[in-house]
Amino acid sequence: MNYRKQITRIIACLTLGFTFSVAAQQDVQYTQYMYNTQTVNPAYVGSRGTLNINGIYRSQWVGLDGAPKTAQVGIHTPIGERGVGLGITFRNEEIGPAIENNLAIDYSYAIDVSYEAKLSFGLKTGFQLLDVDFSQLNIENPNEVAFQNNIDNRFTPVIGAGVYLYSDRWYVGLSTPNFLDTNHYDNSQTSTASERAHYFLTAGYVFDLSDDIQFKPALLARAVSGAPLGLDISANFWFNQKLTVGAAYRLDAAFSGLVGFQASDSIMIGYAYDADTTDLGQYNNGSHEVFLRFEIFGNRRNLISPRFF
Repeated sequence: MNYRKQITRIIACLTLGFTFSVAAQQDVQYTQYMYNTQTVNPAYVGSRGTLNINGIYRSQWVGLDGAPKTAQVGIHTPIGERGVGLGITFRNEEIGPAIENNLAIDYSYAIDVSYEAKLSFGLKTGFQLLDVDFSQLNIENPNEVAFQNNIDNRFTPVIGAGVYLYSDRWYVGLSTPNFLDTNHYDNSQTSTASERAHYFLTAGYVFDLSDDIQFKPALLARAVSGAPLGLDISANFWFNQKLTVGAAYRLDAAFSGLVGFQASDSIMIGYAYDADTTDLGQYNNGSHEVFLRFEIFGNRRNLISPRFF
């Protein structure tokens, strides 16, 4: 039990990066990224042609004290008939003694590049507020200067951008949710955690296997200076435009199972479970993720032929 507690503390410290000087801090990750593209690419907003309200909750590394928990709500919609999209997201993330709240507004503008495809350009702007309560850490020497003062509502601006090329059958996107590099310092200036710009590449294609079955492979690649290349690969099957069943692999990290259900024309519910493939998997019970999407259709076409992404 003591060994497990030690592992937990080490993970919390390394994840936060507040007790050590670290090169980079990873952005939040989702297994159901194919339904949550707004998070990483502002050019996605409005692309579904509907008023879209979505929420996602992720509990990572269940069983470890201080493991990440993330809750996010997003809204996006097309504006008028000129290719403009507008969206807003709010995200709350807890990791050990740290709580981060993120609010962002997304704007997109899409143009026709062919009869079937559109190219959308997006901008993201917003801010993050960070709180860290060092008293929650089991610190060997609590009298260290670095831990004498908590971090309260530390403000960080967010500016991001992206492009998104898509049709009803496929999509490719390239983006960064935040261009800005941010250094978080304690009051003594003796330790720091750096958040560096993350770059995301997303892509997917829908294949018709029969009148009632569609298959969609998808990928998300992310790159950040000072960290290994991240790669998520998924394969989903869509049955009768109602039931989605699939699997995913996160490079050198986890295998996942995904299931989704189109409860009505407007409501979709999704769930994913991750099983770690690293040594960390010995000390947690996996990760759980729940997704909910509600849409208000602006025209009959969207209702007849719902999108898979």
